[in-house]
Amino acid sequence: MVNGPNLGRLGVREPDVYGRQDLATLRKDCVAWGQTLGLEVEVRQSDDEAEVIGWMHQAVDEKTPVVMNPAAFTHYSYGLADAAHMVTDAGLPLMEVHISNPSARDQFRRHSVISPVVTGTITGLGFFGYRLALEAVAHLIQQ
Repeated sequence: MVNGPNLGRLGVREPDVYGRQDLATLRKDCVAWGQTLGLEVEVRQSDDEAEVIGWMHQAVDEKTPVVMNPAAFTHYSYGLADAAHMVTDAGLPLMEVHISNPSARDQFRRHSVISPVVTGTITGLGFFGYRLALEAVAHLIQQ
């Protein structure tokens, strides 16, 4: 599970938009949800675009499905979009998650360079969206 910029500030940054739970809670929840689905889940977060791109390359090399919240990188990171495309080109599930609904927010958030290359997108459901994304990954790898 890969999370982009500012998600390390969950619980502090705009709690009315992102909720009051923090990244440690998200980590704990996602690991538990993964266990119930037979998935080993590692939750990563970085404000560094190059590091996030490197994690996508690692997923391709290790043949690991990905749940990704690209956060602000959603709107402008063509480098991350290219790396995401490599994940799906490798035949791996890549689920995009957003805690809020970007389409219901600022105009600039309504454009995504990531969504066109992912397997599926879940938005606006808070942390529950991550659970749904993990369920989608489990379903897709069982097929």
